[in-house]
Amino acid sequence: MTTTTRTDLEIVSGLYEAFGVRDLDTIRAAIAPDFTMTQTDRLPWGGTHRGPDGFFGFLGTLLSHLEPTLEIEALYDAGDHIVEVGHTTGTVLAHGNTFRLREIHTWTLRDGLVTSYHVYVDTPAMTAALRGETVTAE
Repeated sequence: MTTTTRTDLEIVSGLYEAFGVRDLDTIRAAIAPDFTMTQTDRLPWGGTHRGPDGFFGFLGTLLSHLEPTLEIEALYDAGDHIVEVGHTTGTVLAHGNTFRLREIHTWTLRDGLVTSYHVYVDTPAMTAALRGETVTAE
């Protein structure tokens, strides 16, 4: 009998699919106990978040401000990391304005589990969207 091991790229791709349908059980199962996530603390959901509970705290705060979707342009296996390049789009819940802006994610996995996740978004554009400005980036 042959076993097939999913690649890190396949795992991350599956996590984006799970996020798209808000399959939180699949996401939780993929997060290592020593997981660390960062995003600029200039955003209400930003900062450093540790472990599965830290990630879900981040996600809860994010989803209390935004209804986001991701437009993935490319996923790269960059050796030690998986890199996603694309756009985040959605609606700011406080006022209903929409946004579309550039973002990059980097992922590190060990033994099929995510150990780190770093989010880089056009922060000035996101803060403008939070203030009520419509933001569209190519």
